[in-house]
Amino acid sequence: MLVDLITFAMAASPGEGGTTKGPGFMLGWVAIMFAIMYFILFRPQQRKEKERRSLLKAIKTGDRVVFSGGIIGSIANVKDKTFTIKVADKVKIEVSRGAVTQVLDKDETPDETSRNK
Repeated sequence: MLVDLITFAMAASPGEGGTTKGPGFMLGWVAIMFAIMYFILFRPQQRKEKERRSLLKAIKTGDRVVFSGGIIGSIANVKDKTFTIKVADKVKIEVSRGAVTQVLDKDETPDETSRNK
């Protein structure tokens, strides 16, 4: 596909005076487009993922959290890959760390927009 783009860019249109641009010109534009995509798409996503990892590392016993399934509970035990959460009196469940979407302060209600991030 890249070869086709370079070939197309090198071909002169019939109305021109026969001047063609070299393959370096097209490769320069491709490099610029990749740079723009990196700064618009990939870089913000990496920043969000870094913030999420730091959020998961900071969770400790006693924190109130919201999980992707909508479950709200308090952390009873922190393990390597899972949390044990207390959702009611004498009811504890074990959930994956990756399911955490939001950490709540005391008496804070969950934010509906955080589930769609």
